[in-house]
Amino acid sequence: MIYAIGIIGFIFGFIFGQFFLLFLLRHKTKEELLNNKQIRYTYGLLNWVIAGLCSYGLIILYQQYFI
Repeated sequence: MIYAIGIIGFIFGFIFGQFFLLFLLRHKTKEELLNNKQIRYTYGLLNWVIAGLCSYGLIILYQQYFI
């Protein structure tokens, strides 16, 4: 069951990360987003980190309250 909770947390974390990036990158132009590789690596990595942290957090909450 812990694997299912981790996967669910990762999926919701990834979705939350996408909404967070939408908020952070709202003032960037389309050309800047397509051509600047530094933005791609920085914010792309940020989204994966958010997804991983949400997965870890949901696992900790599950262990604390349901096991």
